[in-house]
Amino acid sequence: MLMGARLARLMRAPTRSTFLFFIFIVMQSCMVMTSFGVSDMEILLTFKESLANTKAINNWDPNVNPCNENRGNWIGVKCHKGYVRGLQLENMGLMGNIDIDALVSLQSLRTVSFMNNTFAGSMPSFNKLTALRSVFLSFNHFTGEIPDDAFVGMKFLKKVLLANNEFTGKIPSSLAALPKILVLSLDGNKFEGQIPDFLQKSLRKFNVSNNNLEGQIPASLSNMDPNSFSGNANLCGSPLESCKKGGKKLSVFKITAIVVMVVLVAAVIIAVFFIFYFKKKSKPLERTSTLHDKNRFDISYSEVPEPVEPTVPENTGQHKVKSEHGKLTFVRDDREKFDLEDLLRASAEILGSATFGSSYKAMIMNDQVVVVKRYKHMNIVGREEFDEHMTRLGSLSHPNLLPLVAYYYRKEEKLLISDFVVNGSLASVLHGNHYEDKPALNWPTRLRIIKGVARGLAYLYDAIPSLIISHGHLKSSNVLLDESMDAILADYALSPVINIDLVQQIMMAYKSPEFAQHGRITKKTDVWSFGILILEILTGKFPENYLTHAHDRNADLASWVNTMIKEKLVSDVFDLEMGGATNSKSEILKLLKIGLSCCEEDVERRLDIKEVVRMIEEFKEGDGDGEYISSVTNDGDNFRGM
Repeated sequence: MLMGARLARLMRAPTRSTFLFFIFIVMQSCMVMTSFGVSDMEILLTFKESLANTKAINNWDPNVNPCNENRGNWIGVKCHKGYVRGLQLENMGLMGNIDIDALVSLQSLRTVSFMNNTFAGSMPSFNKLTALRSVFLSFNHFTGEIPDDAFVGMKFLKKVLLANNEFTGKIPSSLAALPKILVLSLDGNKFEGQIPDFLQKSLRKFNVSNNNLEGQIPASLSNMDPNSFSGNANLCGSPLESCKKGGKKLSVFKITAIVVMVVLVAAVIIAVFFIFYFKKKSKPLERTSTLHDKNRFDISYSEVPEPVEPTVPENTGQHKVKSEHGKLTFVRDDREKFDLEDLLRASAEILGSATFGSSYKAMIMNDQVVVVKRYKHMNIVGREEFDEHMTRLGSLSHPNLLPLVAYYYRKEEKLLISDFVVNGSLASVLHGNHYEDKPALNWPTRLRIIKGVARGLAYLYDAIPSLIISHGHLKSSNVLLDESMDAILADYALSPVINIDLVQQIMMAYKSPEFAQHGRITKKTDVWSFGILILEILTGKFPENYLTHAHDRNADLASWVNTMIKEKLVSDVFDLEMGGATNSKSEILKLLKIGLSCCEEDVERRLDIKEVVRMIEEFKEGDGDGEYISSVTNDGDNFRGM
């Protein structure tokens, strides 16, 4: 019995020891896991100390772990399985230094984004973070040359966005050597020299527009969008114009041959014109059986002629639909959905026709009223790129933006569908005939419209920071007025999907002084367009009567206003039909001054959109007193120093 008891104690002792050892191991593991979490936390808090103006990340709390499995507890921290996977610190007004040495200790860090902040100085040494997949630095104030070896060792890097900074010098060769690069955006900087060869088959998106690059575009990039190279006056080669070979003159024989060819082509064109003319005259009914029909929204995509007048003839003919099979793609969930056939069967009327396309008001069978805009000048855009951009536009939501509801893609042309806005465009209301039941816009209404445009434009800048010109075609015909006469911006952010040749011929941004003089656009180009719009609203004059594609600095609306001020004819500047202005003369003069500041030809001196919004929001919208502006001071001294 005694031997058995001793044996039992010996058997129990190792069991208890094993159990205690197991508990010790578990506790040590928990301590290690906890310390790793604290380590991540300490790393990020150390990193935060290198930043300034950190109000936007004030919830980085040392008492809360930054990660909870795949959910980040801290603003801007992206997590995966409990580890810090990415930093997305965008649109936060951050400044200071980006402490790369602190971030090196984050072993799972794969993506960093510091876009749309105010970081300055040289580019940080991101090549210390060799595991990064993405580096996003666009829309900051980084300057100087990027070292040629800045991306050496970053073999996993796929996306690099450095747009709209002030980088100079050559594009680093190490950037061109990244083996897995998919997306590269260097636009809106001051890079110079030639573009290095990018031989990677993985490269999908590439943009070096608005720099100082020169020479022939590498053959490896010849399949990229021509927009990607615009704003570099000395670049040539596919997909741009061929490089000119200097020193060779055409022989007399070649010149004669060219002249003969031109004459022959002209003769053929004239012959075709006469044949078409007489054929059309013999069949007058076919001309009218198109989208002019008020009872049917008939789309024969390739056959419908462009409507000329924005009126609706009273005919009831019908025209058979010829279209490719396809579906409407809705980008919003808060609208009742319908299909393409519903749209084709809808009654419609023409709202207007412009270079970009024609607009139609359509009433769907469920009494839903929409506007359909038909574009013919997006045929260089691929399906994937178009879908991506439309999805981005569909996600935008602001009281002063016309929401995109749905779209239809076809290679030759596209349909964009949006809500119908009852009072039409600002251009028609401002410049149309005025009657007792349709009076001219008074001062409080004009001020409210200007405020709405400013708010909508500021939202676009924040929501789509990757676009240099967030609107691009801001003018009175693209500002709609709802039932409360509030401004609704339309036709915004379309420059990435419209053919570049038409963009530069038609869009308002490309009539700016910076494009005319330097061949480039900037983040302040839309501000110039807004300044012209403010002057149009206050003066009641068509900017198109002053603006040309070449931008004659002595013949635009802003120059005319400045001339009138210098001649002390300020009262002659304002629209005499603008009622409700008698008690608001000082505010009207201040707003005129803001409009002129927005039109400043020197981009560096021009206001930015945030400054403009802040200044305009200070104006008070008073009630109109019914009197018209006729006695504003003619003292030009009030405008000195502008």
